[in-house]
Amino acid sequence: MRSFTPRLLRALRTSPNALRPHQLRSLSSEAPPKKGPTPPRQIPTHTKSGIPRDADHGFFDRESEVIWDEDLPKPAPVPEGPVPETTGETIFSGIQPTGVPHLGNYLGALKQWSRLQETNPDAKLIYCLVDLHAITKPQDPEQLRRWKKESLATLLASGVDPKKATIFEQSRVPEHSELQWIFSTLIGIGPLSRMTQWKLNLVEAHTDLIIYGKSKEDLDNPSLKLGLLSYPVLQAADILVHRATAVPVGEDQCQHLELARDIARIFNHNYGATFPLPKTLLSPAKRIMSLTNPLQKMSKSDPQEKSKIILTDSEQVIKKKFYKAVTDNFADMGIAIHPEQRPGLTNLINIYTHMEGLSRTPEEVAEEFRDISYKELKEKCIEVVNRELEPFRKEYARLMQEDAYLEEVVLEGSRQAKESAVATMNLVRKAVGLSFPV
Repeated sequence: MRSFTPRLLRALRTSPNALRPHQLRSLSSEAPPKKGPTPPRQIPTHTKSGIPRDADHGFFDRESEVIWDEDLPKPAPVPEGPVPETTGETIFSGIQPTGVPHLGNYLGALKQWSRLQETNPDAKLIYCLVDLHAITKPQDPEQLRRWKKESLATLLASGVDPKKATIFEQSRVPEHSELQWIFSTLIGIGPLSRMTQWKLNLVEAHTDLIIYGKSKEDLDNPSLKLGLLSYPVLQAADILVHRATAVPVGEDQCQHLELARDIARIFNHNYGATFPLPKTLLSPAKRIMSLTNPLQKMSKSDPQEKSKIILTDSEQVIKKKFYKAVTDNFADMGIAIHPEQRPGLTNLINIYTHMEGLSRTPEEVAEEFRDISYKELKEKCIEVVNRELEPFRKEYARLMQEDAYLEEVVLEGSRQAKESAVATMNLVRKAVGLSFPV
């Protein structure tokens, strides 16, 4: 399997579109394959840092790790424009409907969304099932509809109250797509090509050329669609069409939100104060890593079932997965936090700390558990995870039988979201000089 060397990644960061197959061959760490039977497809599903290549559940789950190295060209400065005054706080986020989420999604997003109802009672909360984002990769229509139902049930079972938050489906509010088109006339290809997810798709496509001996023309294949390049523009439209002032994200997901702020700045500079610049609400949760490879983020796309805790896993399944979780060979050194040298152990401590409710820091938990065995630590994780997920599982199972109620929730939420988006688009059309719908 061909690995991605630092030199290759630096080249991709500089100008991913400029690379040619012969350059990739010289930058790669292995010699070109000999002629013979086509080898099995073995494209890595994770980057060196553990960030998954494929989208998972969260709105920003196509995470980024790269900004720009000091020795690489800097992007052109974004013009500053006037920023409108806002009354009150509007918090927006979304979830991709791709099945039942895992523990990392729950701690990093869903639990925070529920908590915002208590910590920000006066804020307008808007949560979106981003089904337009989901189809950047081909989906079976029936499966997509089921996933949307599962995602809605997941939100409600996680504690999101439709009386306190607007919950809707992206495709029911076409103003999202309309604003995306307007934004696409403002942002250049350069910023989009610097998005890490696009670079990873290019790496995969170019690596295919080498492994399978394909021609350059084969880059025009279904794996490189316009939607993969332009989806960050739709993300910006999702946020700004509701004039959101804050977006909950993980610490490794800020590249996408910064692009949304840049687009808002450009629009405000060109057409006047229209969009607020949404701030980042960083999740208090640490990144939850794979149970089998703690150097990689826990991911729904990981083929190893024991690597992830799915929220609907039974108590026995969760128990088995934790018992098989990777730790290390330093048991005689006791329980301690050390992300680099003891990532598996650190991951278990982080899981316990967050499932306990963040009443203590991971370091405080590690100090308390310093003299217990790895088995005892895993048992404590099993106990706290099952205790929190048991009511979720029961409520999720009940909601999945309530089709009429789920449809009522999403219809009412979509009506509210439509009203919010139309108000924004009236301002946008007037500013840009576009006509109003008849």
